[in-house]
Amino acid sequence: MENASILNNSGIALTEANRPFEAISLFQDAIILEPENPLLWLNLGIAQQKTGDYIDAIESFQLCLAIDNELPEAWQSLGLIYFEMNEFYLAENCYKSALSCGENDPKTWNNLGVLYFNKEEFEEARNCFEKAVSLSPHFYDALFNLRDVCRELGDFRAAAEFERLLSK
Repeated sequence: MENASILNNSGIALTEANRPFEAISLFQDAIILEPENPLLWLNLGIAQQKTGDYIDAIESFQLCLAIDNELPEAWQSLGLIYFEMNEFYLAENCYKSALSCGENDPKTWNNLGVLYFNKEEFEEARNCFEKAVSLSPHFYDALFNLRDVCRELGDFRAAAEFERLLSK
C-alpha cells in the first residue's frame, strides 16, 4: 500500500526528471492521505509551476503557507511566479517573507536582486547580489549579476574584478 511519503518521494523524482505532469497526480494522491502536510502542497505547487500552470501553483503555495507560513521555499517559489507574471510588488513581498523566515538563502537574495535590477533599482540590486555572494562566494549567477549591475552603476573596476572571478 502506498503512503504519502512514498508518493511524495516518487513525485519529487518525477519533477526532478522533468516529468512534472506525471508528478502532479502523485502529489494529489498524497494530499488526499495527508491534506495538512505543507510539504506535499509545496511539491505540488513546484510541479504545477514547471508545467506553466501558475494559477494552480499559486493556489498550492498559498495552501502550503496557510498550513505553515514559515516555509521559505514556498515564499520563494511564489515570488518567482509573481516575478514571471511581472507582478513585481507581490514578488518582492514574497522574497522578503522568505528571508524573514530566518533563512539567509543566497538564491533568494539573488532573485530579489534580479527583481530590483529589472525595476532599474541598481543600488538595491547590487546590495542583494553582494549579500548572495557573501553567503555563497562561488554562486555563479550572483557573481554574473553583480558584474552586470556594477557595469550599470559605472563601477567598471568592480565589474572587471567580478569578470575575473567568473572566468576562473
